[in-house]
Amino acid sequence: MDLADGLIDHPYDVYRRLRDSAPVHRIAGPDGTPAWLVTRYEDVRAALADPRLSLDRSHATAGTYKGFALPPALDANLLNMDPPDHTRIRRLVGRAFTPGRVQELRAPVRRTADRLLDALGPHGSADLIASYAAPLPIAVICDLLGIPEDHRPDFRGWTDTLMAPDPAHPEAGRQAMVSMLGFLTGLLADKRKEPADDLLSDLIAVRDEGDRLSEDELMSLAFLILFAGYENTVHLIGNAILGLLRNPEQLAALREDPARLPAAVEEFARHEGPTLLAIRRFPTENVTIGDVTVPAGETVWVSLSAANRDPDRFPDPDRLDLGRDTSGHLALGHGIHYCLGAPLARAETEIALAALLERLPDLALAADEVRWRPSLRARGLVALPVTY
Repeated sequence: MDLADGLIDHPYDVYRRLRDSAPVHRIAGPDGTPAWLVTRYEDVRAALADPRLSLDRSHATAGTYKGFALPPALDANLLNMDPPDHTRIRRLVGRAFTPGRVQELRAPVRRTADRLLDALGPHGSADLIASYAAPLPIAVICDLLGIPEDHRPDFRGWTDTLMAPDPAHPEAGRQAMVSMLGFLTGLLADKRKEPADDLLSDLIAVRDEGDRLSEDELMSLAFLILFAGYENTVHLIGNAILGLLRNPEQLAALREDPARLPAAVEEFARHEGPTLLAIRRFPTENVTIGDVTVPAGETVWVSLSAANRDPDRFPDPDRLDLGRDTSGHLALGHGIHYCLGAPLARAETEIALAALLERLPDLALAADEVRWRPSLRARGLVALPVTY
């Protein structure tokens, strides 16, 4: 099957049919090359933790995977690495996302949320993606990394272009990548000359048993933190708001008891998470998934959203239920590649929703239909028109 068939507008219908018919399917992947798609919860969870399924493209059989080509300076990132390099680099940056560090960021995140809501005015209409869900994580991740205010609009434009590339204008994506690379090169040079109290300065100086990050590792890590820190969180916030507005009884229950917000964020992530497909993997040997043996070197895609809607794991999975037991959901991954920024993404979403519930009591959708970004991997809204 062609993975693009119906997946953008109706992914859960597509995944339901696939789950019901077989554990693993032979498909045409996002880049048009053959791949294997895994959709059932138990198989997806096992695949995410299987060390035989490598993220390193060197294990791909020649000619079987094209994928999106990053410049070499941005390619040495955690999404293309296995241990031991993955372990070393993740340990270096992990200190930025500890529970204590995230707790310190909660007050600044709320101040940013309030500032953005102040700009909306007391009543009217807005696109909550453009005016709230997108600028909030941009501000947070840029503050964390030490990116100057005047460069943030450029960064958001480049990231939006890379998140939803237009096949009719491939040059726009390439130019955005070149611009971002040039920006990061200059930013890192500035941080070397004048270190500050931010994550990029820390990463430049950090040592792990006497071994610094290589130049490509440092550049790639900065790119990944910027890009993933923005993309996943904007989608999680936007999708959560949409879920509440489409389920007024759940919205009313949350307004009545805001203490339920942390648990609610887990259900938002399970029900309409920010990622349809996890990063591709390549078996280092023949691997049996379900009842299918996948040959070494071929491309494997695992669907986080299909697993999170598997009725064998989550009863009545298509229903948004803020009282549900969401333990074990896979929206932010599983195993050694579990989302490094998950604690920050959760905190940002919780705070963004809390501010919205407090300050916009008459929030309502202003459109019968919404448009989803034309991506086979990410799940996010183009816009979220509301009245308030």
